[in-house]
This record gives sequence, C-alpha cells and structure tokens, in this order.
Amino acid sequence: MPSASATRAPAPARRARGEGGIAPQCRCGTAARERATMRDGAIRASARGSRCLEAALDMTDDFIAYPLLLTYGVRRYAFGARAIVERLGKAGVQDGVVAETWEVSDHPSEPALVVNGPYRGRPLGALVQAHPDTLVRLGWRGPHLPLLVKLLDATHVLPVHVHPDDATAASRYGEPNGKDEAWHVLWAAPGASALVGVRPDVSPASLRSALLACAYDDVMLRHPLRAGDTVDVPAGVLHTFGPDTLILEVQQTSDLAESAVATDVFGRALTRATWEANVDATIALLTSDAQPRPSAGVLVHDGDTHRRVEGCRNERYVLERWTLRSSVRAHLGEGGFVTFTNLAGPLTIEFDDGEERIERASSCVLPASLGPVTLHPEPGSDGDAVLCFEPASIAAT
Repeated sequence: MPSASATRAPAPARRARGEGGIAPQCRCGTAARERATMRDGAIRASARGSRCLEAALDMTDDFIAYPLLLTYGVRRYAFGARAIVERLGKAGVQDGVVAETWEVSDHPSEPALVVNGPYRGRPLGALVQAHPDTLVRLGWRGPHLPLLVKLLDATHVLPVHVHPDDATAASRYGEPNGKDEAWHVLWAAPGASALVGVRPDVSPASLRSALLACAYDDVMLRHPLRAGDTVDVPAGVLHTFGPDTLILEVQQTSDLAESAVATDVFGRALTRATWEANVDATIALLTSDAQPRPSAGVLVHDGDTHRRVEGCRNERYVLERWTLRSSVRAHLGEGGFVTFTNLAGPLTIEFDDGEERIERASSCVLPASLGPVTLHPEPGSDGDAVLCFEPASIAAT
C-alpha cells in the first residue's frame, strides 16, 4: 500500500508505539531451565547457580528461541476507519482512524520492540542482526527481516499506486529492495473489489490521460474480492482495492511507493503540478505486465485437527491460513522464521521450553531455531491464524 512519501506529503505518518495492551504470559527456559521474570520493566533471572541467561542476553552467545511478541506501529491514513478493532477485535488500540497496524516490522520507520521473555525491550532489528542464522534462517545475511506483515483496513478505497521492484528501488531510491506484496482478505462486504494491473492494449499516453481523469476502470482490470481470497501482487503492478475490505498483507520490508491520485495518503489535496509529477513517477515504475487475480488458494490439508490452505507461494514468501479444530503439533514454515497472526480467540503456542499466549488479532515471530510447536486453540472454539514465511527454495539462491 502507499507510503506517506509516495505523494510527497509534508507530514510523516503518525506512529503509535506499544499500542495493543499485550499482557504476555511466557515460560521460557535455557539449557539450565532458568526463568526470566518481568518486574517494573527489568529482566531478572532467578538464581540457580548459573549465569547462562545473562550470557545469552548479552546478544553475543546462543540465541534463546521462543515466540517473540512485538510492539506494532499504527498508520492513520485516510482510507482507514476502525475495522481492525471492530471486526478483528484487536484490543488496546487508540481512538481515531487506524488504517494499518504493522504487526511484524523491521522497517526503520516502524522498528518493532520485543515485549515478552528474555529479550523484552530489545529491538527486533538488533536481534535479527545479532542472530541471523538462528532467528531468520541458516546462512541468511541482510539489512532487515525480509518480510513485513500488516493488517490493513480499506473502509475507503486505497489510492491507485505502485511499488518499485528491487532494481528500481536500488537505482532510483537507494533502498536495498523493492516491494512484492500479497493481500489475504479477512473480510469483504458484498461488491468489494480490487483494480489490479493495466489492460494490455493501453498505451502510456492513454494511461496517463485516464489516471488524470480518474477513469481507472478504463485502463485497469477489476476483480471481485471475497473473504479467504489472496491476491499476489508483484512490484511494478498498478493496484488499489476497497472500499469495505479488511486484509492481512505480507510484503518485502519496504515502504516505497508512488501514487497516481490527486490527494496524499491523509486525504489532503495536491497541487496540479505535484499530482502530474506523481502520475509520471507512477507510470515509470510499471515494470511488470502481470495481471494478478484473486485466488481461493490451494488446500494442503483438511483433517480432524486442522485445515491448512496455501493462499500464495512465490520466490519471496508463502502465505497460509490455518483453521485449528483441536491442538496441533507441527514444525511450522520451511526452515526459516515464521510470522504468526492470530485471528480468533486467545491461542497458546507451546514449545520445548515453555508456552506463549497469543491474543486475538495479535502477531508474533517464531524464530527459525524454535523447532516444533503445539498450537492450542481456546477450549470450545476453533483457532484461526495466518502464517507467513520464506519458501525453502530461497536458501538455495
């Protein structure tokens, strides 16, 4: 979705640090089974004749693998409202427009902090850099966690916009990567739709004229959206969606975009000259002729304990939707980290050294070295979660 800089808005997006009211309940252990307890924001290890926890917290020795709950940032763009709170039940969010919550973010504009366990108070990015093999995946090195996950409320229509690919992000913006993204539809009103991709017979001149006339349907492809659909949108593809749509988005860690509409992301009118310059910049980023369509996904498993649907898979990421009918033990992901977003009632993730409670509409990172976990939905109700991770094939590239 568009960044605040896409329309050259003078004011930065407002961030809300630490919203969410998470009350973590963590039982984490080291090889010596020491416990870390939280009192007044300080981490104190119970004394059991060993200093291995203190050594691990120094971030130079072995990584302590457990589900990492995070702070999240809030973007208050004009297309949002309160659907993340009212439809998903996310608790502790401040009043006002909530267009996006950045659930898992190692982006410099929304750097998440860990809020639970031994690494409480540590920046996610610092852990990523200190422990790339055990947190991200074996052999990985990079400037930030490769994936960013957000919840996005399109109560109103998003701006028509585009994201750069990796090569353009490096050459034009000096950024390490561009932005492929996928939207997984959590809720959509009847008649909700997306415009994705430019019609193949449209010339650049015709496209420019249509964008300046706001005649988007004349040059773009419209598709209906339904709950459960996933739309995988490569960089370089013009797109928008809404109104009355609520999605989870997984993307490369980037906030680069150019927008083709006459207002900035906060709804403020642009000058004609700025608008035209933005339209030209948008057209210059259309490096892909892909025409993505919504997909109901591929059923991977449907058994007594759980149902698993693969919403999309590409060279960057995999998105899966899990329905939990009872407790499930599994090794999640494909050898690397996993982002886990809980969409239903409280859910417990049990791992070798403890367990972690994940509240409704909350997310966490499961480190690569965590090993198998058991997912326990709330008694008497089904669990519902979206998992995102890098494909196993990425380790060979």
